[in-house]
Amino acid sequence: MSNPQFWAVIPAAGIGSRMASDRPKQYLSLNNKTVIEHSLEKLLVNPQIAGVYVAIAEHDRFWAELDISKHPKVQRVDGGSERADSVLNALQAMAVDQSSNIQPNDWVLVHDAARPCLRPESLQALIESLADDAVGGILANPVSDTIKRVASDNHIQQTIDRRALWQAQTPQMFRFELLRESLQNALAQNVAITDEASAIEWAGQVAKVVPGPSDNIKITRPEDLALAQFILSRQTAS
Repeated sequence: MSNPQFWAVIPAAGIGSRMASDRPKQYLSLNNKTVIEHSLEKLLVNPQIAGVYVAIAEHDRFWAELDISKHPKVQRVDGGSERADSVLNALQAMAVDQSSNIQPNDWVLVHDAARPCLRPESLQALIESLADDAVGGILANPVSDTIKRVASDNHIQQTIDRRALWQAQTPQMFRFELLRESLQNALAQNVAITDEASAIEWAGQVAKVVPGPSDNIKITRPEDLALAQFILSRQTAS
């Protein structure tokens, strides 16, 4: 088998309704750049990443204004109604892109558009830890807080044993054809797919976790922007 290449996908067709902003959260300003620019740069700085496919909503009016949209390693594809649809659209575009010549055993790293604090060493650890694996895996970190199961009326039902629980992060890295088939089949059967690992699990495959730091946060709410700004400032200073 020839040496597989490493490709990346960023699903960026969401609207980020919880941010209560005039634009999707990936286009909010963070340390003089947009959130998605930070997320993309964290991938592009790694020379092993052969290219990045970014899934953008059809009527997105912000993406084309970014200089990074014209980066030679960045390809725009149409996004879908849900994250899984966007990722699958990107994989299908990769399959027919003759300039990339993507092979079934190539790696695809799916990274959140709103996860701008990925450390270069975490990305490299993911690549090196899974490079010889048949399936792939995800960055994750062990759950540290006490976890409660809560009823619809906000009464606590149970305290969950957290010793075997991990919080999923991105990138999530899987073999190209395995991920494409898993997403295709799951969506065809209306399976709820929350991340790439859940599609792989549904297909009966076993993914690994690669430990990553807890500061690889995803921006979801307005207060997350200030936290991300602090994290990026600390990372730059260190």
